[in-house]
Amino acid sequence: MADLTPTSNTPGLHVSKPSPSAPAQGSAVCHCGASATATGDAQVRALVEGYTANHGPAHRKEGRR
Repeated sequence: MADLTPTSNTPGLHVSKPSPSAPAQGSAVCHCGASATATGDAQVRALVEGYTANHGPAHRKEGRR
């Protein structure tokens, strides 16, 4: 399987949770240069919400870059 971790060349959001008892892990890289990582279910949830609201898809909304 290919490495799905986002980079500056391939920005995006990646979340993994190997088993129900393992903590979630997440990483995000935006084409604007912002990046972040998180470990733990609550922290990864916050990472996803922040990325969605302020980066990635949010940059495609009219008036945002």
